[in-house]
Amino acid sequence: MGFFKNLFSNSDTVATASQSTPHNKLQNGGSVADETRIVFSTSRELDLYELEELCDAVGWSRRPLRKVKKALQHSFLVVSMWEERGAKRKLIGFARATSDHAFNATIWDVVIHPKYQSRGLGKALMKYTIKKLRSEDISNITLFADPHVVEFYRRLGFILDPEGIKGMFWYPD
Repeated sequence: MGFFKNLFSNSDTVATASQSTPHNKLQNGGSVADETRIVFSTSRELDLYELEELCDAVGWSRRPLRKVKKALQHSFLVVSMWEERGAKRKLIGFARATSDHAFNATIWDVVIHPKYQSRGLGKALMKYTIKKLRSEDISNITLFADPHVVEFYRRLGFILDPEGIKGMFWYPD
């Protein structure tokens, strides 16, 4: 429980995740350099290639980097999740949101590297993202979810449109 307690304090939030490998223990001669930390950030620069590698890892289609860059520049909030082990850091999670800056925000591109899934990190990433949006007084938060992850978002408190209004989409021919 201490892991999640540390997730929601400041802009760059640090949580220490203990690993059970012998070379990673801090007692009996281990070092802090071996410690693994999960860090959330809303201010770190993202390497577009590293972001696309993360998206590739979960099977998402390739997107033109110039469009990814533009999407990030025009997002209201960009949250990245990093694994830090000593001086090494690796992008393991990502989410972003667009907004009208007053009432509404839509969360997009939520991704956790498969190696880090089923550890509560997706839940932590979403809670962190929602907390950041709420701190900006955004009260209506929406998202689009593939059918296989709808239950994940339900467990976080998201509901299908309570008024039964169906979203509409326009795509070029």
